[in-house]
Amino acid sequence: MGYPRGLRLFRTLGLALCLSGFTITGAVAGEVSLGAAANFTDTARELAQHFEAVTGHTVSASFGSTGKLYAQIRNGAPFDVFMAADVRRPALIEQEQAGISGTRFTYARGKLALWSPAAGAFEDAHSYLASQPFARLAIANPKTAPYGLAAQQVLEHMGQWDALQPKLVRGDSIAQTFQFVVSRNAQAGFVALSQVRSWEDDKGTFWEVPQSYYHPIDQQVILLNRGAGNEAALAWMDFLKSDAAIAIIRSYGYDTGNDTTN
Repeated sequence: MGYPRGLRLFRTLGLALCLSGFTITGAVAGEVSLGAAANFTDTARELAQHFEAVTGHTVSASFGSTGKLYAQIRNGAPFDVFMAADVRRPALIEQEQAGISGTRFTYARGKLALWSPAAGAFEDAHSYLASQPFARLAIANPKTAPYGLAAQQVLEHMGQWDALQPKLVRGDSIAQTFQFVVSRNAQAGFVALSQVRSWEDDKGTFWEVPQSYYHPIDQQVILLNRGAGNEAALAWMDFLKSDAAIAIIRSYGYDTGNDTTN
């Protein structure tokens, strides 16, 4: 099972036309600071590139597991916007009055994949996991990373969670989990489908996990108190709802807009 290289659907004229639907008027250039889930790294960077081109604002971003970002925000991290990989932490931020009530919404729904960079690593994922022909299988930490929790749910659904414990290696974030597999420290791993889509090598094997195997990975964003008076932060929140942003997010394999539940 291979996958097509670089599914970037919106480049040059197509993306320029999409971007024409989002404009900022009368705004002085500023900066927005993001705390964003690690799975969204490549997507956020592309979004930032086009946001900066249209608005003149600049974007700075720190990426990590949702749980660790949440802890950093509670400890005063200087973020304007929190882009999580779940619903729970943004809801907690809102309840704790660390974010602006009413600004929280779902910007993407993530998808999970079992992936190996080796071509022909497996034909049937169920048989592959049951026979365990690998030394290590990577997942993100289920306690701090929503994609790790989803991986645990998948393995429990397949009846393999207990059997695979000796071979599991856990990354602090989905980004570290992906690197475990890229570096061959693990022969395969459960990663974000968006990471597979971004992988530049043509070789590899992946299985897009049926979404019925795990709870939806609805990813929510919330404007933090620090960003309330920041025009760049407000513009970023608006931009995420634009046709341009939705096109970019979907090109990385996420569902969004009418495909998700807020």
